[in-house]
This record gives sequence, C-alpha cells and structure tokens, in this order.
Amino acid sequence: MLSYQIESFGKPLAQALRETPAPGGTEVLLKVVCCGVCHSDVHLHDGFFDLGGGNRLDLARGINPPRTLGHEIAGVVVAVGPDVQGVAAGARRIVYPWIGCGRCSLCMAGDEHLCHAAQALGVNRDGGFADHVLVPHAKFLLEFDPLPEAQACTYGCSGLTAFSALKKVAPLGAGDALLIIGAGGVGLSGIRLAREVLGVAPIVAEIDGGKWDIARAAGAADVIDPNAEGAAKALLKATGGGVAAAIDFVGAGSTFAFGLGALRKGGHLVSVGLFGGHTLVMPALLALKAARVSGSYVGSLAEMRELMALARRGDLPALPVGARPLAEANVALEDLKAGRVRGRTILTV
Repeated sequence: MLSYQIESFGKPLAQALRETPAPGGTEVLLKVVCCGVCHSDVHLHDGFFDLGGGNRLDLARGINPPRTLGHEIAGVVVAVGPDVQGVAAGARRIVYPWIGCGRCSLCMAGDEHLCHAAQALGVNRDGGFADHVLVPHAKFLLEFDPLPEAQACTYGCSGLTAFSALKKVAPLGAGDALLIIGAGGVGLSGIRLAREVLGVAPIVAEIDGGKWDIARAAGAADVIDPNAEGAAKALLKATGGGVAAAIDFVGAGSTFAFGLGALRKGGHLVSVGLFGGHTLVMPALLALKAARVSGSYVGSLAEMRELMALARRGDLPALPVGARPLAEANVALEDLKAGRVRGRTILTV
C-alpha cells in the first residue's frame, strides 16, 4: 500500500510503503481512485491553525504523525469485513470522512462531525492520499453514479461544507440578497449550490480577479472586489441597506469584518473559512443591528446524503477541477498554499 504521510509538521509529505490492511468487523477497504486537496490539508500539514494576534491552535495531538492526509475520497470497494452489510466488492463509492466516536451525545444526535473524540479520515485516521483507505463502517460510503469520480469526491468536504452553511441561512425571502465571500474551492461549491438550496443567485466578494469568470460560470449574480474603494458602501446601496445573509468561506479577519458590515438589520453571517486572523467586533453594534453570527463546520452524514441526492440529479454546474498524480501531493499542497489553484485540485491514483 502506497501513501503520502505527514512525518514532521511543515516538512514535505513522505512516501510510505506498508502492508495493505485487511478489513475486519464492519470495516470496508476502498481502492482510492481520486482524492481532493482541501485548504484544511494545508493547515493540517503545517500542524496549526492561525488564530490571529500571534495565537495558534496546535493540531499535533489530534493528528499524531505519521498520518496520511486526504478526506475527499472516491474509490472502489475491494474488500469488506465479515460484519459488513449493504455493500460488496466492485461498488463505486465516495466517503463521508467526518466520523465521530459514535457514543457521545453529539454523535447520537447525528452530529458526529462535531464529536470531541473525532475519528475523521485524513485527520485523526489515515485518509485518501494513498492507493487504499480503510473505512470503519459501510454507512459512511455513499453512491455517486452517474457523477464522475473527479466531481464526486469533492462533495465529501467542499460540497458538504458549502451545503451545510447555506442551509443555516434558509429560508431567504423574495428579494433577499445573499453574499458569498471567497471563490475558492468551497466558495465555488457555495455559489453553484445557492440557487438549488436557497433559490437565489449570490453576490460574490472575491479579491482575485482571476476567479471572477469561474464565479460567474458557477452562478454568481455579480462579483465585486471587497478591497476596492467604496465597495462596502456600494454594496449596501445596491442591496437596499445590506444583505440578508453573508457566508464567509475565507475566514480571515478582513473577510469576517466585510461580511458583518454588509448585513442589513436582522441579517445573518455564517463563518466557515479557516484562513486565520482576527478582527474587532463591537457587541453593541451586534445588538443594535440585531445581527446573528454563527459558525459552520463541514456537515452531518444526513446532510451528506441529502446533498448527494441533489448532486446525482445532474442539475449543478461542474466544479472546476485540475488533476495531478498522487506522487505530486506535495506540489498540490504548495500550489494551494500559494493561491495558484482555481477550483479544486484532485490527486488521482
């Protein structure tokens, strides 16, 4: 079994060869066809999240190297444990990777993606930067036909994260404006899902003009540069006092502040991105504006099933993807960190 692993944080992923695992109990062995490269993989590779002001969230304990990254996984079942039901060798599946302990109150409520004892593939357990991955239970495998693997794998994080965030601002009324901040991989998923989930074409704030065309192709009603002079005032005027909802798929201090400032009274800001940084928030203004601010982290297994039913209908614009062989995992991470990726990079096996 070939994989590319973190051995030391911040160092290049190391190629590893080891015995291919044999599934036991409820486990399923998947031969990986492709795996998406997510911006959170960059943070996991670094070993920390930047919280701003010189503060960091240390990830060393949860990751525990050596660890194989990769959580957007599509592949073919090649072996199953003796207790597996509902799937057999040869089945094409994508993986729901946000696995919890299965016993705590969050897991029992269906929110195992929020579990404090997470067992997420590509984070706490070995993931898809490999030619095989071991999935602990068949319930975490979802059908994706007739989608191609390169599109299907992106729904495990990029699509699911966007879908869950959009659902948090539903419903929007007639004439309500939606602002999406960021047209990276997750932001593009949000743009292309917005009309299906909320019935609106979003306004997109993106500083990189090279991403404007793909944002429009994904379904954006308009694209603006939030750093342009007068951008905030022009947005408030164009929307009649502000947007009903803003979703920040970047998660920088400046983007959070722009989203909060763009809200109308009673508006809702959902913070999703993990870019890092901090900003000043004045509690009195939240009260005077009656604004809501909430966080959104990936999504539940139930949401993933709902999303895949929507995706398999074939009505969504395709997410732009660029393929690299698995051996170029380090190059893919470097390109993503440097901002050279448009859409999503996938590693093919």
